[in-house]
Amino acid sequence: MKSKLLYLLISISLIACNNEESLTFETLTVSNDTCENCTLVSIEIPKALGRNKLSETINIALREEIIALLNFDEESNANSIKGATEAFIKDYEELNVKFPEESMPWEAKIYGTILFENKDVITIKLESYIYTGGAHGYGTNRFLNFDIINGAELDRQDLFKNEDKFKAFTEIIFRKQENVPADATINSTGFMFETESFYLPDNIGYTDKGLLLFYEPYEIASFADGPILLTIPYTDANTFLKFAIKP
Repeated sequence: MKSKLLYLLISISLIACNNEESLTFETLTVSNDTCENCTLVSIEIPKALGRNKLSETINIALREEIIALLNFDEESNANSIKGATEAFIKDYEELNVKFPEESMPWEAKIYGTILFENKDVITIKLESYIYTGGAHGYGTNRFLNFDIINGAELDRQDLFKNEDKFKAFTEIIFRKQENVPADATINSTGFMFETESFYLPDNIGYTDKGLLLFYEPYEIASFADGPILLTIPYTDANTFLKFAIKP
């Protein structure tokens, strides 16, 4: 019995040590040499330290997000941030050779910060601005959530006990915030929800003020309207969350 108890205490101690190590970060910076008519790439993100599952999960998730953001022609085989940066610059150079008078230098700025963390969950916010020609670039935010204990990335459905109930609750708050009448269709005031039905964004993250829902530009409204944000205090959201947050 004593040996089993000792084993349990050692296991708990090891988990605690691993979790403490998992929350240690350094800044990873990737940029290229700039010139007057050159493509600009500037990346600054947190890099998780330590050889454990959580650190590996966080670093892989960030790497994959950045590779996707820099993948212009969707044919890149880059498997690293550096490789994706080089491919992004090469794509512009090839386009500039074909259309030298029409192509403006491209730009990619990506900045990551630790938005929220406690003993159970950590959220990393990834801000990006990508310009690859045209009238304007595209800026957005991505929120990556991680289960600290299990070292796993959390998809949207992993956040809730019952996603449908949370969606129904959120629609009431959304209508009040955006002045959409309760007895009218969700698109009655100009929103563009597909099939005339309210839905949650893919982009949801933990913050100090509450659970943040982030609708991308174009997702439910015109580009001119910009992103639509909805913050639900934890006093309201905790009923639905698998990871309840103490207000």
